[in-house]
Amino acid sequence: MWHFISEHISDETQQFFSCQKAERVSGGDTHDSFIIKDSTHRYFVKTRRYYDTQQLFLEAEGLKAIASSQTIATPRVICHGITKNETPNMEYLVLSHIRFIEPSTESYFTLGQQLASLHALNAYTSYGWPHDNYIGANVQTNGRMASWADFFAEKRIGSMLERLATAGLWDKKDGNIDDIVTYVRNLLSLHQPHPSLLHGDLWAGNAGFNNKGPVLFDPAVYVGDGETDLAMAELFGGFPQPFFDGYHTHTPIEKNYQLRKPIYQLYHILNHGLLFGAHYIAQAKQLLDDIYRS
Repeated sequence: MWHFISEHISDETQQFFSCQKAERVSGGDTHDSFIIKDSTHRYFVKTRRYYDTQQLFLEAEGLKAIASSQTIATPRVICHGITKNETPNMEYLVLSHIRFIEPSTESYFTLGQQLASLHALNAYTSYGWPHDNYIGANVQTNGRMASWADFFAEKRIGSMLERLATAGLWDKKDGNIDDIVTYVRNLLSLHQPHPSLLHGDLWAGNAGFNNKGPVLFDPAVYVGDGETDLAMAELFGGFPQPFFDGYHTHTPIEKNYQLRKPIYQLYHILNHGLLFGAHYIAQAKQLLDDIYRS
C-alpha cells in the first residue's frame, strides 16, 4: 500500500517520495491515520477499507471547497485514491502534515472572524449540496433546495429521524416524525438566511492552530445557515467565548438565533444517537420537549 501511495504522492507533487516510515496516530472512528515520511517530506494519511462509498473522496471535496474560499486554512489535499492489485483494496487520502500548537485567546478570536468571512461569501443561491456526503460515519442527506425551512426540516431532521426509526432507535411514542418535520418547517418558515458554505461538523476537535493561524479539518460541508455552525460550536464542550466574540465583530448575531439554536443542535444530537445510542436519544427527546415549550 505504501509503495502505491508513495508513487501517487510523487506524481502529484512532482517531487520523489518513498515512504520510509509510517507511524500510526490517533484520530477518527471511520479510518486509520498515519504520519508517513522520508528523509525530507512528511504527510498525514487516512486509510479505510474500500467498499462502495468513497468517504475520503468526499472529505477531500469538502476541504477543497473551504480552501478555495481563501478565508480559513485547511490541510492541503495532496492526493486521494484507491489502491489496486491488493486485498483488501484501500481508500486513502493524503494531506499536508500540520504541526499544531496551543492556541491563544487571540487565536480563537481570529478563528471566529475567519469563520464569519467564510459564511459571508456570496457564492451560492440555494441550500444543500449536489450529492450526499458524510457527517462522521453517517450519511448526510443533501440535494439542493430553494427553501431553507424545507431543506433543514426534511434533509436534516426528517432524514435523521427516519434512519433512527429504521434502526429501531425511534418510534411513535418518541414523537411522530411527520409532526416533528412540520414543526421544524414552521419554526423556520420566516427565516431565509444567506446561503453560506458551512463546515458542517464544527466542534472543538475539528479545529486546530499552527504558527500561521487557525486550521479547520474533517468537514461535512453543505450550503446553509451560518448559525448552524455556531450552534454546533456550542455543543460537546464548545469553543471559548473569544471565538464567538471574533465571529460577532464580523457578523452580528441575529435576535432570533436563540430560538433556532436548539433546532440546529438537535440534528447533531440525533446524529450522535444514531452513532452511539441511548444517551443521545434521551438527550434528543429532552431537547425536543424544550423546543416545544419555548
